[in-house]
Amino acid sequence: MQLTSIITPFTDENFRLMAQVGVSGVAIRYPGRNVDEFLATKQRVENFGLSITAVEGYVPIENIILGNEKAAPEIEEMKLLIRNMRTANIPTLCYNFMAGTDWVRTKLDVAERGGALVTQFNLAQVETASSPHYQPPASVAPIDADALWENLERFLNELVPLSEECGVTLAMHPDDPPLESFQGKDRIMNSVESFERLVNLVPSPANGICFCQGSFAEMGADIPATIRRLGQHIAYVHCRDVRGTRENFTETFHDNGPTDMVAAMRAYREINFTGPIRPDHVPQLAGEENGPPGYTMLGRLFAFGYLRGLLQATE
Repeated sequence: MQLTSIITPFTDENFRLMAQVGVSGVAIRYPGRNVDEFLATKQRVENFGLSITAVEGYVPIENIILGNEKAAPEIEEMKLLIRNMRTANIPTLCYNFMAGTDWVRTKLDVAERGGALVTQFNLAQVETASSPHYQPPASVAPIDADALWENLERFLNELVPLSEECGVTLAMHPDDPPLESFQGKDRIMNSVESFERLVNLVPSPANGICFCQGSFAEMGADIPATIRRLGQHIAYVHCRDVRGTRENFTETFHDNGPTDMVAAMRAYREINFTGPIRPDHVPQLAGEENGPPGYTMLGRLFAFGYLRGLLQATE
């Protein structure tokens, strides 16, 4: 498995820290249309002995999801992105299909172990919902599940053949939270069965899954069993944990949530998963309380130590 990290902030010091704790891969946000931006970032990352393993975040597909008149230009931009990823030799493109928003929480500063801060979602408090890195448009028309599945199938039919040609795997991230609907818009990537439907829409090694353990835990899924069930389709792993239900949950440290992390790592071994795996939504530790919720560095260092222990324990 390739230990991979988001780097926030994107500084030389943090690149050195990741290399020092045994990380080999970096996941980057969508850098725009210019391939030179990809290549410059690739060179910078490689200067520290790391490689870019995935592009995720800020991917331009909102109109594709909604299926409106602006979808066609976004399809072309996504095709350009995939071609640029081939040029830069980046193998994984992580995306989601949530209309009108990204991952959402109602609190960003709940006290966890020792006063570390974590995020929380409570559907009963949804009027206060906010996302650390995305605010939905003031108004987005409702959309139902049937339309979302049609738009997703159209998206995959357009992009999977090119992805195969370019050696890029599309990795679908679950809805977070994985509700049936949110703020008037249905959601479809909210169950294990929906991911089986996803990979059967356009069967291809290029049509894969980002297995976000926290999101699947929010669904109530048995994590080790679901890893085995989705097996060959898992292209990318976000390792995190939550306590609660999809309507009301709180993030945890990687080592004190309800998921049996050792059993999960054994399951990844059993399916011969060798792709990128990164800790996700880490607690904010002392001194980083004003950092980006879920994406500060000290908690990530702790998580990588824990992940390396899990990897060695299950070799």
